[in-house]
Amino acid sequence: MKTEARQPFTTLSSTYVVLPVDNVDTDQIIPARFLKVTEKRGLADNLFADWRLRPDGTPNPDFPLNRPDAKGAQILVAGANFGCGSSREHAPWALVGWGLRAIVAPSFADIFKQNAMKNGLLPVAVDESAHARVLAARRADAAARLTVDLPAQTVSLGDERIAGFEIDPFAKECLVHGIDELGYLFERVKDIERYEADHS
Repeated sequence: MKTEARQPFTTLSSTYVVLPVDNVDTDQIIPARFLKVTEKRGLADNLFADWRLRPDGTPNPDFPLNRPDAKGAQILVAGANFGCGSSREHAPWALVGWGLRAIVAPSFADIFKQNAMKNGLLPVAVDESAHARVLAARRADAAARLTVDLPAQTVSLGDERIAGFEIDPFAKECLVHGIDELGYLFERVKDIERYEADHS
């Protein structure tokens, strides 16, 4: 059985897109009508479909992800309680498919947070003061950059560290090494076999 190839997450430095809306639920991230698929391919095309696209299917130029300065950004800065609503794993699939590697917000829905980390997307919860600074910096300069250092569990704005963040140690281990839970077990097959031989 093969595990999904995944890029290790150590330090990410990127421009960022701001979606300063609280309580963005998973049906807004990927509307239910697009959930008939069982694979990740193509889901990014419908990310935030009801906000990002006009009724005729053309891009809404006012939506943050459609603006020219959003091109290449790998970090989304969102409002509180991001990812609330249903437990659909398609939400992080669509976000990752778009090219996002981290979401920075004051808080996350618990199930979304777990699903995100299992799919290589880092949810970074920062305090209100740090969040406000990040929003202000982006308003002042569309080229502002954030650096998320996962091993050190810090967030920096430019060259200045502005926040630390918490993460489950096991999830951190998987993200840093670019593996999922199954990959973690596969890396320890020899240890498991040795233990079984010693305790047979």
